Amino acid sequence: MFAHLKALYYRYKKILPAFYFVIGFIWDSLTLQRIDHFYSNFVLSSYIIWLMVSLYIFNLSADGRWKNTFVEKFEPYALFAVQFFFGSSVSAYIIFFFRSVSISKTMVFLILLVFLYIANELFKHRISNKYLQFGAFFFITFIYFEFTIPVFTGTMSTFIFIVAGCVALGLTLFFVNVIYWKSPSTRREISLSKLLAVIICLYVFINTCYYFNIIPPVPLALKTGIVAYNVQKKQNTYIVTYDPDRTYKFWRKYNPTVAYSPGDTIFAYTSIFAPTDLEESVANRWEWYNPRTHRWKTSDTIKYKVTGGRGRGYRGYTYKTNLHYGHWKIDVITDEGLILGTLKFTLKRKASAHENQLIHKKFR
Repeated sequence: MFAHLKALYYRYKKILPAFYFVIGFIWDSLTLQRIDHFYSNFVLSSYIIWLMVSLYIFNLSADGRWKNTFVEKFEPYALFAVQFFFGSSVSAYIIFFFRSVSISKTMVFLILLVFLYIANELFKHRISNKYLQFGAFFFITFIYFEFTIPVFTGTMSTFIFIVAGCVALGLTLFFVNVIYWKSPSTRREISLSKLLAVIICLYVFINTCYYFNIIPPVPLALKTGIVAYNVQKKQNTYIVTYDPDRTYKFWRKYNPTVAYSPGDTIFAYTSIFAPTDLEESVANRWEWYNPRTHRWKTSDTIKYKVTGGRGRGYRGYTYKTNLHYGHWKIDVITDEGLILGTLKFTLKRKASAHENQLIHKKFR
């Protein structure tokens, strides 16, 4: 039996990384449902803790630190453990970021995470580079605290983001210094000043991404966004009337070309996920593209408060009448102007929308 499994391993060895990639990603997608669930927090915290343990064992193994100890038998697998917990952490964050409707706003950061995940799978020998190790560790730790601190404090803001960054930076610098001064081989291999420069550059890069809205204001997430002809609330159900998108763009629920006659009302329906106990003011900022000035002009900013804890997201809607024809966008933003998502549409002069094409969907 063992010989048969060993033969299968060597036969399909080349495709196993791709197989593990797909299976691991599917597993995380099915199990990591909400960032405020105990299971999700336990898994993410475990990844960070075991990553630190694996890095510590691996970086001190060249100094004979584990000789004649119970750790010695795990020493050969330390690098594989480092790779596994790097990959698992990044996979989890890809899933949480991907659940944001604002893919266009987070694409750069999402691509970076996907690249880091694939690089971890394909370039296993590179992970032994200590600059890459500690740089990736800081990157993952920063994202971890960015997700978890708002969950535990029940608040989110730029100040909380700065706190998350400082905690991640402090933990990384402490951890790096412990390994550096306990491992003569590490001191011979790297320059502490260069390593600190790498970490500081990453810190500045992530903060720059946050400033330019490349990182979404997690753990808030826009789960649903629809430009509609009508929204009605009956008891605890929202009935949304809209023209569905029928193109290949599966991520967009509504038709971006909206039939409009003077005096009609256009609605923006949204559902926003927020962790339990977190309350946050958000707004729909309606903007019209002025073809003469070639600039977006803010028409209205309509605020409302989101209360966390609902798995399908906090539901709400705003609406406007007497709109101009042409291109519009609705930015769903936080109190500090950070963008959760954008709903784009174009108003066309038509007598009415084709009633047989509209759907009336219930959101409970």
